[in-house]
Amino acid sequence: MGLTLRTTLGCTEAIIDDDGGLKRFYQVANILADYFSIHFTSKADDFDAIDWEFKFKGHLLTLHYSIYNGISIYPVKTHDAQIKDNKAVVDLANLIEPKLFNQEPKRNIA
Repeated sequence: MGLTLRTTLGCTEAIIDDDGGLKRFYQVANILADYFSIHFTSKADDFDAIDWEFKFKGHLLTLHYSIYNGISIYPVKTHDAQIKDNKAVVDLANLIEPKLFNQEPKRNIA
């Protein structure tokens, strides 16, 4: 998978999986929580879309799922996104990408 970026929303949107389903969405959400200690502050679940907001290094971002467009991450303020918010999207997507393919089972340290 190569990182795909688009700007149709007026900000940088990182496409995590343009064909991903709910299972993949929850996998990405778990990666965010487990590896980056992200806590979702707002969760909006709709018939054909899910938007979960979170903070990454001080930037408000959205993990988005759509049955039509897959899974992506973009700044909460889409049209008013600052350059540093757009950069945070790219940075986070680059960190997530290898974890989607190299997930190891969690080890219990006893």
